[in-house]
Amino acid sequence: MHIVIMGCGRVGATLARSLEKRGHSVAIIDIDVESFRRLGPDFQGSTVKGVGFDRDVLIEAGIEHADGFAAVSSGDNSNVIAARVVREEFGVHNVMARIYDQGRAEVYERLGIPTVATVRWAANQVLRGLLPEGSEPVWRDPSGKVRLVQVGTHPSWVGRTVGTIQQTLHCPVPFLVRFGEGLVPTQSTVFQDGDLLYVAVENDRLDEVESLLADVPPQH
Repeated sequence: MHIVIMGCGRVGATLARSLEKRGHSVAIIDIDVESFRRLGPDFQGSTVKGVGFDRDVLIEAGIEHADGFAAVSSGDNSNVIAARVVREEFGVHNVMARIYDQGRAEVYERLGIPTVATVRWAANQVLRGLLPEGSEPVWRDPSGKVRLVQVGTHPSWVGRTVGTIQQTLHCPVPFLVRFGEGLVPTQSTVFQDGDLLYVAVENDRLDEVESLLADVPPQH
């Protein structure tokens, strides 16, 4: 996957290195070229000077063939503007934005832009949201056999019911996060664009479940 990141602060640099370690290509944008030093000498991705809502800058970063975009600069407005430009003008739906003002977060999520906050938590949450595979557990049972994970999904899952998702995965979907609020779904709840999906799954089936969700839903 190719991921474009706006903002090379602590979160952006941590996210970029984590993505690269997982074998993904990364382009990171920042107005301050000195910030790229945070990436370290081993970083192999591309660095682009500029703002993440400038079309030419985004194109230079490879947004036209990007699989995901993360806006994690220090400015709430810049992050949301960039995320909207990427979604609406370049058709990249796998976007996330870092928001400092929690009062604004719900408003932005109603625009279909998932938001995250705080440095360490943000890097981990953005990583989970961008990648269909490599989910981090939210909870593990004491025996270590079962975990609750937030998993990424292929855009084609949007519009499917939770019942259909559970039947395909053969594991329960205990809740969704929609517009920043938790939702306990029923079988008929429709999975919407921007929803965060949580599944309860045995450890030995996690790879299978992630692979299913990362691909187009099978035809029944």
